[in-house]
Amino acid sequence: MNEGKRPGSFYALAFVFGLFVIFLYGPMFTIFVLSFQGPEGGLTFPMRGASLHWFGKLWEGMGVVDIAAAFRRSVALGTVVMLCTVLLALGAGLAFRKKFSGSGLLFYTSVASLIMPSIVVSLGIGLQFRLIDTTVKTVLESIGLGGWLEGYGTAMGLYTSALGAHLTWTLPFGLLIMLAVFNRFNPAYEEAASDLGASPWQSFRHVVLPLIAPSLVGVGMFGFTLSWDEIARTSQAIGDVNTLPLELQGLTSTVTTPAIYALGTVTTVVSFAVMGGTLALMKLLKRKPPAPAH
Repeated sequence: MNEGKRPGSFYALAFVFGLFVIFLYGPMFTIFVLSFQGPEGGLTFPMRGASLHWFGKLWEGMGVVDIAAAFRRSVALGTVVMLCTVLLALGAGLAFRKKFSGSGLLFYTSVASLIMPSIVVSLGIGLQFRLIDTTVKTVLESIGLGGWLEGYGTAMGLYTSALGAHLTWTLPFGLLIMLAVFNRFNPAYEEAASDLGASPWQSFRHVVLPLIAPSLVGVGMFGFTLSWDEIARTSQAIGDVNTLPLELQGLTSTVTTPAIYALGTVTTVVSFAVMGGTLALMKLLKRKPPAPAH
């Protein structure tokens, strides 16, 4: 008679899981709801009307902060980080398929940044680029080219120090994913292609790449979303411009309207859109059969 009846422990664990989900996603949904308040809305409940007023204010701009420019910078940096992460993780995954001297040391060095405090990594990169600036200025002055320094500010920037800081965060994840993918990869497919006369490049292009393409899309998603939300590793290594998360962090102490919630909603929606697009692309790649080798 008791077949199919759930034990009491199931309901206790389900209750704990429900509390966990509320704790995890409750703040996000609270921000979503409060961002749709009317013109008289505040930062707390109860809501005062419902409208898109604060999204309009966000579009108009928020004082001296150029949100649109920060948004474009974050998208551009995230895209470059995504491409670099995919290419470097793929290359590293292919390299680690074969044993070579120093592979263990290289692996642990690659993932060491995951256990380092993010702010320490950021400070280290910032210090490194300040040393580069000092060296460049010293060398130019010593060879009589000090005039070139008039237009020189710093080597730190969006695609130098900030890119390096983000890659210290995204590359270890990409490498771990690709190592797991190739650990399960059956080399018999490549051997069959080789027996049919395919060159190493043809075997990679027509056999390996189509099979690992969904995983590469996942690596790209990790690269973009981790870069899109990054604050600590960027804070000391960005130069004289800010990404959107840094602008958002700065606005939390000056903006006292639901416009800050509207900005948080927009950034979160972008993250979900990237993840949704990635999942759709992965499903499409899994359905599409690999192209036959010529």
